[in-house]
Amino acid sequence: MTTVHDFEARTIGGETVSLAGYRGQVLLIVNTASACGFTPQFGGLEALWKAYGDKGLAVLGFPSNEFGAQDPGSNEEIASFCRVNHGVSFPMMAKIEVNGARAHPLYQWLTQEARGLLGTRAIKWNFTKFLVGKDGRVIRRYAPADKPESLKKDIEAALAA
Repeated sequence: MTTVHDFEARTIGGETVSLAGYRGQVLLIVNTASACGFTPQFGGLEALWKAYGDKGLAVLGFPSNEFGAQDPGSNEEIASFCRVNHGVSFPMMAKIEVNGARAHPLYQWLTQEARGLLGTRAIKWNFTKFLVGKDGRVIRRYAPADKPESLKKDIEAALAA
């Protein structure tokens, strides 16, 4: 059985990390963008990271430029923007694609495990969120319009499981 722990990702700084290092933690995986109407959600994601990080939550941001070319910068520019403008301290990964044949393998798996509205697999926009349990299995997918603070009860339940 495949779990999130079977995948690797590159950090925004260029290091390859195994997601197996997050075994036993709850993950909130989000495709992000720096110039999107939902970009203010970085603040809410950071608040979740600060509130629940020491309880076992890891927030992982994956920048993508697929939707309206809203994250065209380099990984270094994205990292600086997130840190300076939104105080992001949670782990940010290197820019990836989340749809199609060139989608990162993690996103190919996530979209198979948790379908969107009306059963669609494709990521429709920036700030689609996936909550993953301590066992590495997807618990739920959230739409871009779902504000991070609205996920608190689900995060708390996942942390308590």
